[in-house]
Amino acid sequence: MTRRNFLAAPVAAALAQSTDDDLRTLISDADLVYTKPVPRSEEGMPVGNGRMGSLVWTTPESLRFQINRVDVYANNSSTNSFFERHNDYCGGCGFVDIDFGKEVFPESGFAQRLNVYDGVLTVAGAEMIACPAQDVIAIQVPAPVKVNLRMLRAESKYYGGKLEEMVRDHVVTVQTRNHTAASRLEVRGDCIVLTQEFREGDYCCKSAVAIGKGKGRILNETELRLEAQPGTVLIASAATFDPKEDIAAIALRQLEAASSKGYPALRQETMAWWHDFWSRGYVALSSADGVARNVARNYHYFLYLMAAASRGKFPPKFNGMLWNTGGDLRTWGAQHWYANTSCYYEALFAANRLELLDPLFAMYSGMFDASAVAARQQWGSQGIYIGETSYFNGLEKMPDEIAEEMQSLYLLRKPWEQRSGRFKEYAANKHPHSSRWNWIQAGEWKDGRYVITERGFGPYGAVNHIFGSTAKIAYYYWRRFEFTQDVDWLRTRAYPMIRGAAEFYRNYPNVSKGADGKYHIHHVNSNESVYGARDTDEDLSAMHGITAAALRAAQILQVDVELQSKWREFLDDLAPLSTSDNPEALKPDNYTGPRVFVRGLKPAVKPGGFTPDGNSLPMFLFDLCNSGPNREIAHATFNASLRNGVGPRTTVPVLSKMAIAAAQLGSADAVRYMIPAQIEARVPERATAYKGGAVLANRMTLREGPQALDAQRLGRAAEALQTALVNSAPPAPGEDSTIELFTAWPKEWDARFKLGARGGFVVTASIRAGRVETVELESLAGAECRVRNPWTGELQRYPTRKGQKITLRKA
Repeated sequence: MTRRNFLAAPVAAALAQSTDDDLRTLISDADLVYTKPVPRSEEGMPVGNGRMGSLVWTTPESLRFQINRVDVYANNSSTNSFFERHNDYCGGCGFVDIDFGKEVFPESGFAQRLNVYDGVLTVAGAEMIACPAQDVIAIQVPAPVKVNLRMLRAESKYYGGKLEEMVRDHVVTVQTRNHTAASRLEVRGDCIVLTQEFREGDYCCKSAVAIGKGKGRILNETELRLEAQPGTVLIASAATFDPKEDIAAIALRQLEAASSKGYPALRQETMAWWHDFWSRGYVALSSADGVARNVARNYHYFLYLMAAASRGKFPPKFNGMLWNTGGDLRTWGAQHWYANTSCYYEALFAANRLELLDPLFAMYSGMFDASAVAARQQWGSQGIYIGETSYFNGLEKMPDEIAEEMQSLYLLRKPWEQRSGRFKEYAANKHPHSSRWNWIQAGEWKDGRYVITERGFGPYGAVNHIFGSTAKIAYYYWRRFEFTQDVDWLRTRAYPMIRGAAEFYRNYPNVSKGADGKYHIHHVNSNESVYGARDTDEDLSAMHGITAAALRAAQILQVDVELQSKWREFLDDLAPLSTSDNPEALKPDNYTGPRVFVRGLKPAVKPGGFTPDGNSLPMFLFDLCNSGPNREIAHATFNASLRNGVGPRTTVPVLSKMAIAAAQLGSADAVRYMIPAQIEARVPERATAYKGGAVLANRMTLREGPQALDAQRLGRAAEALQTALVNSAPPAPGEDSTIELFTAWPKEWDARFKLGARGGFVVTASIRAGRVETVELESLAGAECRVRNPWTGELQRYPTRKGQKITLRKA
């Protein structure tokens, strides 16, 4: 070692320690700190490892949990048993109460802290972690405890000759028409185990919760108890779709693996995982009024929630995530809405946490075959069709005669009034939340029969004729390639989805060339409120965006040469986005303002709205407003959508993407007011919800309804924040991106950040008093770096090597 290196080593170590301390201070500002028990379980503190999790709340004598998993679903798309709204369920595995036998959590108050930097939750004298390597929550208790493990559901019902067998085996079965949910209690050695088995037809899903170690016994028909000494209580869980697997044994192996390490090692392992997680990106903000600091606090808390809930086989449900506390109750049920799910995932690209997107890609790739069948059966098209709402395995395959009639009805080839009795009978026990059956409004029991109520617009419903979701999901695959430049992933994972979405639109029967020589789309929705319109903002944006991405991807991969020429012709002849100067535009009759984007063109079965839905803004997602004439129209549309302007009293709805649009358009004043307004949820959106849907102590809301905890607004605000700091969008879909810094940054806010950028870069930069101080770019893929110099505005290009760092300096 040279003298220089010898001297540099302790200096480098000191600098690293300083950096770690700074990062700890920054991230710890997002901690949850309570001084008294929460009034409702929904305000408990979240702990999870991305696959299993729970809120933690208290009664005077106990810690309480509901163990939930991302891969537990009571049914899939083939169900005929769940056709009432909000009654299908998922996630829940069991209730756990850790009873201390005396009042250790008094109503008068006690210390509770969720340390998000370390991933450690302390409640009075107890401490707990969710282990990243095993599906185990470990709780360190200072006194002897009684741990009760309880079923989520129970029913007293006659099962004939099976009943005595069920009682003997400590099984409680709840039957819902053709569906059964069987819960079983077991004591295995020094552990207690609760298993669940859901069955309907060929479908099976099983879960297990195992708790150890101590003296276990069956307490009653629905509950087990483990008596444990001071030390560590381990709660393990597991799930499977394989009916042959011994799911209890799998959970017990998880528990044993954690037990063999011991709590100190588990704690150190957990903390190390979280420290690495936080090192990959952060945002430090300050302002004289303290608002910017609160924005950063909520940003890091959002990332904590996603790391705690999005590392499994499936993405967490938007309505509850892993934080349900009321058993199977979950407003909006078990299906996935793309629009709501997008709130959680769009920010993760630039957050440099791409691994948290893996569950999203796993779910949608997993339903590829079902989506290809749905495209053919339901719409007579090719490629893939992913419904705006569907179960985790996609849409079910239908009998051919039902599919043929549905296609004729939904494409308006057959009058709605001429539906066959067979079709009506088949639809009667289908779930109305589905994108296939959403023309069903609701239903009620009359004289022992379930009678459905239609929306009254024929085959249309809020999500029945939404096609843009397919393209948006596929565009995420393209975006992951943009951020990583991973050609192998593009070839094996992304391209099939991108190609499938593009081909769906190109072959959709109600896309045709008009007299103007342009391709137009007919009889489709614009999001949930406009039914059966022409050339909608949603679909034309999707068609322009995904076709351009498919063309570029095929060129990179050097595949589908013939298809490339078809895509080019389709793109060249595709109608432009609909605007208010079109005589057929869906707009107020008295509108005389500037040219703006509109929801679509007449005729429409159910017109509504004017400018694009602020919760969707598809032309922004598909990179259609980043340059040229569309950008001018986007500015006018943004201003027209904010009739009262933007200021300190601005309100921003939970699902809104308007703050993201402000950042993309470079509006620093709008960013300054809209991001805090969205985080604060200033106007509660659901009067019937707990606290009206306002922000709870754990920074989540019940905006979606009972037992549907969400952090959707935090995801939207995170995306807006990141875009205002570093915008790496391309000038148009499928083109090369350019990194631009602080293009929408409020001069009142100072910032220091580390974020990801398209092109395969990590950007670290700072700004103070409106002046850019430092900029460093790290190349993750060895791609060319295209960056606009923040001091001169000059576009600069640099060849890079993987791992190389580039420092920009003021001239």
